Amino acid sequence: MSNFSNNAGHSQRRELPRPSSEDLLSQLKFDIEHGKIWLNEQRMILIHSGVMGYLRKELIETLGIERAKAMLMRFGYEAGQRDAELAKRIRPDLSSQDAFLVGPQMHTIEGIVQVKPINIRIDIDQGEFYGEFDWHGSYEAEIHLSDFGSSDHPVCWTLLGYASGYTSYYMQKKILFKETQCVACGHSHCTNIGKPAEEWDDPSEIERYLKPDPIIDQLIALQSEVDLLKSGIGLQSDDEQIYQSIGQSPAFKKVCRLINRASQSRVTTLLLGETGVGKEIVAKGLHISSDRAEQPFVAVNCATLPQDLIEAELFGVEQGAYTGATKSRAGKFERANNGTIFLDEVIELPPRAQASLLRVLQESELERVGSTHTLKIDVRIVAATNEDLENAVKEGRFRADLFYRLNVFPVYIPPLRERTEDIPALVEHFLEKYHSMYHKLTLGISDKAMEAFINYAWPGNIRELENMIERGVILTDNNQLISLENFFPSLVEPSHPLNIVNKKGNLCEEHTPPKHEKDFNKYAQELLDNNFNMDIFEEILISQAMSQSDNNVSKAARKLGISRPTLAYKLKKQNSP
Repeated sequence: MSNFSNNAGHSQRRELPRPSSEDLLSQLKFDIEHGKIWLNEQRMILIHSGVMGYLRKELIETLGIERAKAMLMRFGYEAGQRDAELAKRIRPDLSSQDAFLVGPQMHTIEGIVQVKPINIRIDIDQGEFYGEFDWHGSYEAEIHLSDFGSSDHPVCWTLLGYASGYTSYYMQKKILFKETQCVACGHSHCTNIGKPAEEWDDPSEIERYLKPDPIIDQLIALQSEVDLLKSGIGLQSDDEQIYQSIGQSPAFKKVCRLINRASQSRVTTLLLGETGVGKEIVAKGLHISSDRAEQPFVAVNCATLPQDLIEAELFGVEQGAYTGATKSRAGKFERANNGTIFLDEVIELPPRAQASLLRVLQESELERVGSTHTLKIDVRIVAATNEDLENAVKEGRFRADLFYRLNVFPVYIPPLRERTEDIPALVEHFLEKYHSMYHKLTLGISDKAMEAFINYAWPGNIRELENMIERGVILTDNNQLISLENFFPSLVEPSHPLNIVNKKGNLCEEHTPPKHEKDFNKYAQELLDNNFNMDIFEEILISQAMSQSDNNVSKAARKLGISRPTLAYKLKKQNSP
């Protein structure tokens, strides 16, 4: 429990003591070369306060003051939630008052307002909270005065939403704030007070500003009507509806257009591309968007079928055809009759099976193994391979005539590194899938992780991305952002392969040495010239950090620039016999 307060009734209001902001400032990085600002793993932006004022004025004049207030409060609420999540990373001990004060300090560092805590009482276990803060230099009050003059009501809506969002996340219960005095109303400074929703006399009056605005529902309804009209006049094809959720890049749209054309005929289609690009998904899309959608779709991975049973699996077998064939049964082609069969890794078919497949393509007929009876078949064939079939023909591994029949309508599916614009949509798609599967709800992935995803080469393509998102969801707690280290927990280790690969496959941020590191070379040279011992040096450094942090592992880890689990491991290692 934290209970630190000041007598608000005194004529001289005194600010409560606050921890140093150095740990927060150390997380702020300016990447001038790439035009980015980072706060931990979240990308930030610097923008003129006047521009924010222009946006605010537009909202008020367009939506009216009540809707503008609600929208800006929700905007602030979301910002507060994100900073509270960041606070957990920077000051892991969220039960302390120092951890809570990350929010007020972040608002000051971000240039929003100078926050002075006056009276705070916190008991997370009991769900008790009371906070009183003075705001000085509120940008929101200043721009409102400039644009609209003095106000009868407090106007720091974004700041108010931020305070509610941050504290609600911190307390894990709904905490609402009210602005009790405001510079725009003629006061010397702004003041806001926060406490649990149930302790206010009119919580519904405050909460209504934080609920989704009906205007959004109206816009969505209008958009739905437009989409319905489009589909009615044929402006949106079935395949585009299927793929819109997972790709909008030019490369992927080209695939969609080709698949749409193929679906309107019964042409044999050959899907080309690397492992993991989603060839089976594309094949299913072709089937669903064709007139065979109500008929069977049968997928076969030719590489997984035993060589001596491939023909029986594909074309069926008659009773007694070979030892073990105790009864007649249909093959994959018969099961797909009138529908679509997808033959993945078709290059793995042995010569006899290639000959049988050629007959199906040419004559639309087959014979079961051990039978002399011909069966007519009507099946669309979609084949796929990640190898060069033309080279396989030259090497004698694949029949030339079969290759030409399969290659009537080739479709190249680009690797993920050639359609990076689709990564955010794919990430969202897989997050929804694994949130549902594991009954969790994260806040998505950090901006730094998203940038790393965009730059990564993805040798395993979409399948690798999906596996990575699943791992991230598993390792991340509810209501937390998935950080880069949760996708690759050992990324902090210098020996990790991803830390030594070139830019084409790089998944870790490039290190920009702080200014003080220029002196490290001199210190390192002096140490190495005097019988330096790495183990002893590390032990002394950790001991000093722990001493300066009053044996608080989290604080010591921040001083050392390493994670808390890493320091805990090193301490355990040092203390072991």
